[in-house]
Amino acid sequence: MFAVHLLAFHFTKLKEDQIKKVDRYLYHMRLSDDVLLDVMARFQAEMMKGLGRDTNPTATVKMLPSFVRSLPDGSEKGDFLAVDLGGSQFRAHQVKVFDDGKQSSQLESKFYPTPKEVIQGNRAELFDYVADCLLDFMETKNLKHKKLPLGFTFSFPCKQTKLEEDVDVDVLALVNDTVGTMMTCGYDDQRCEVGLIIGTGTNACYMEEMRHIDLVEGDEGRMCINTEWGAFGDDGALDDLRTEFDRELDLGSLNPGKQLFEKMISSLYLGELVRLILLKMTKEGLLFNGKVSTALLTKGKIEMKHVSAMEKYKEGLSNTKEILTELNLFPSEEDCVAVQHVCTIVSFRSANLCAAALAAILTRLRENKKLLRMRTTVGIDGGLYKTHPQYAKRLHKVVRRLVPTCDVRFLLSVSGSGRGAAMVTAVAHRLAAQRQCIDATLAPFLLPLGILREVMDKMRAELEYGLKRETQANATVKMLPTYVCGTPDGTEKGKFLALDLGGTNFRVLLVKIKSGRRRSVQMYNKIFAIPLEIMQGTGEELFDHIVQCIADFLEYMGIKGARLPLGFTFSFPCRQASIDKGTLVGWTKGFKATDCEGEDVVDMLREAIKRRNEFDLDIVAVVNDTVGTMMTCGYEDPNCEIGLIAGTGSNVCYMEDMKNIEIVEGNEGKMCINTEWGAFGDNGCIDNIRTKYDKEVDEGSLNPGKQRYEKMTSGMYLGEIVRQILIELTKQGLLFRGHISESLRKRGIFETKFLSQIESDRLALLQVRRILQQLGLDSTCDDSIIVKEVCGVVSRRAARLCGAGLAAIVEKKRENQGVGRLQITVGVDGTLYKLHPHFSRVLRETVKELAPQCDVTFMLSEDGSGKGAALITAVAKRLHNVGQK
Repeated sequence: MFAVHLLAFHFTKLKEDQIKKVDRYLYHMRLSDDVLLDVMARFQAEMMKGLGRDTNPTATVKMLPSFVRSLPDGSEKGDFLAVDLGGSQFRAHQVKVFDDGKQSSQLESKFYPTPKEVIQGNRAELFDYVADCLLDFMETKNLKHKKLPLGFTFSFPCKQTKLEEDVDVDVLALVNDTVGTMMTCGYDDQRCEVGLIIGTGTNACYMEEMRHIDLVEGDEGRMCINTEWGAFGDDGALDDLRTEFDRELDLGSLNPGKQLFEKMISSLYLGELVRLILLKMTKEGLLFNGKVSTALLTKGKIEMKHVSAMEKYKEGLSNTKEILTELNLFPSEEDCVAVQHVCTIVSFRSANLCAAALAAILTRLRENKKLLRMRTTVGIDGGLYKTHPQYAKRLHKVVRRLVPTCDVRFLLSVSGSGRGAAMVTAVAHRLAAQRQCIDATLAPFLLPLGILREVMDKMRAELEYGLKRETQANATVKMLPTYVCGTPDGTEKGKFLALDLGGTNFRVLLVKIKSGRRRSVQMYNKIFAIPLEIMQGTGEELFDHIVQCIADFLEYMGIKGARLPLGFTFSFPCRQASIDKGTLVGWTKGFKATDCEGEDVVDMLREAIKRRNEFDLDIVAVVNDTVGTMMTCGYEDPNCEIGLIAGTGSNVCYMEDMKNIEIVEGNEGKMCINTEWGAFGDNGCIDNIRTKYDKEVDEGSLNPGKQRYEKMTSGMYLGEIVRQILIELTKQGLLFRGHISESLRKRGIFETKFLSQIESDRLALLQVRRILQQLGLDSTCDDSIIVKEVCGVVSRRAARLCGAGLAAIVEKKRENQGVGRLQITVGVDGTLYKLHPHFSRVLRETVKELAPQCDVTFMLSEDGSGKGAALITAVAKRLHNVGQK
């Protein structure tokens, strides 16, 4: 027993001594974590260079766009062909993808040897051979009569310009084996967004944000990038890590100075690296008693299969002795231990370097998503990873150590190149079909210039109908006189009260206006809520509540005894008989107070003040918020004669020549006309551009059949139009995996603010996904792209329609003035115009297109409903005083 223990001790000591000897000899191949972190940082820098348009030409890591824009989502189905050219054999595959809810597929393959004369011949011979093999496969499988989509795995670096390279067959996708690996694993695990090959060669691909890829047009979504990382270090970036053995191997290779990273990692080179190390150690007398065999001097005599066999856990030493004996080296026990450890150091260095580059990719993915911690899956293929006894374990361990903020699952690919090509083809096929359906759904929203001109002409006709006495009753655009007959001239001064009623909040303001050199406007206000039961109660309850709010404000400001002039911004359609008399035509914006329609709102306010019997007010003017917007901007710019609201509601007003207003007596001067253009189209004149989604929104509204133009242009309704489109696309299986969630069924889920956020150029798709998740919608990256597109199409149509209506008004102003070219300012207010990232630009562009003879300046209003009401009151008092004088 003692002898056995002594022998075991001797062997352990011998093994430790040999390992220490090899460790000292190959010190530069044993990479610490600090070195690996440095390699990781260098690779990240090379990735950035490869993605940049200006830096890509000199980058070693070429970051080639694959034009694969999406991962499998489980809805793929159908029969596909795949061909795989990447080594000594050519393979043809038929892949059936089943839409059975289990994400299953069936693969049938046939192998064809690729003769050396074909591999080394010309292009025509190679692709003729591929076509002949494919034809044979289709005849074998009785597929010749079918035209099936085909994916072509071409496992060599390719600079692609598009996914569909048409070569006289229905080739839908040209893919790299690395991309195929990612797609194969992505079909089984939708978290998979990295593909990795570690075999004869090595490469990686991953899903990059489009906004970071300068080499491809477009910023939306993601695209798979084929890194071609084998060339990392070709510019000398890894020279400090390359050993004399790496340099000797490179010099003896078919491509000296190229693919230097690959030559440190892939199985094609590791066996040769081991041979070169063993040869030098032998020559230095460290192995085999310094005796070199002819076999050890022969390039390629040690292959990766030998290295893997020598590193096996139990039989490794016996395998080592057998392999070395076959090389005529006659090893001792010490030699076998040392050689086995050389193999371990070479293969571990390979795994470490691969882990460092992979960690760089994972870090980039996490940073792109702006996550502190990320879960993801890496799809892997390749003989080195699959067959080496320790490689996978070592790789996993180092990756998790280098990127502790990433929870990584490693998924082995099955038939990656063939099945992967079919999956890319299936995804491309699905996306093409989806694109067709989406385009058909959104086509009615894409209004060409000719249609917009028709809308402009119809709006112009309705403006004229509304101004004429005999047609005004039947006009949809009511052209309501406001009795505001002037704009500010800078002499207005005094203290004024302003009331602002136009939504769920009600404001009372004290406005102090100074004229002369120190011309200024100071405002003090208080906001009061209007409960839903008041909005939809009786008119008396509503106006009593308003007067209660006024009393609280007067008390708050200490001016309860003062009888100040007051302007009342009443942002609902009113027919005015004078500046201080306005009859409510009809409620909008969710108000339903009874006994108000057809009544003078100023009289109702005065009666409520009398009922309270605490104070008295000089009600000078009842105005619309649109008019207030025009007056506010007119105070700053005398050229402002149009007011536009583009927000929760939509409306416009403008200064019209009195001689054109038949519904009001008098021909001198001008008067502001409140168009109330939201009702444009209520007579059916724009039904040709209303979509089924507009009709669904209208039918579900509080006022079906009314305010049709407003329902196509205002923020209150755009989100609901988007929701209806998303429901339709989900029913077609194009969104949210075909599942209509309870959230999506809820009216009003999409507010204008969400549309504005989703369409922001600064918002990454991941943030769009988060917004959708906040709304209870479980979305993928592809879903986010589609939702963003839908929001953009709907809001763009709104801006274009609004621009067509405004163009009709500025053209009318130009003709009124009888000038060849008009210069005019439009005062604008409303959240849609102010906050939406593209609405204002599209609106301005449309006006310019449709009214090229008008130079229109758009000026943002500062508190049109409050300040504007006070200015209207001030102008009315000034004009009244002038009249008295």
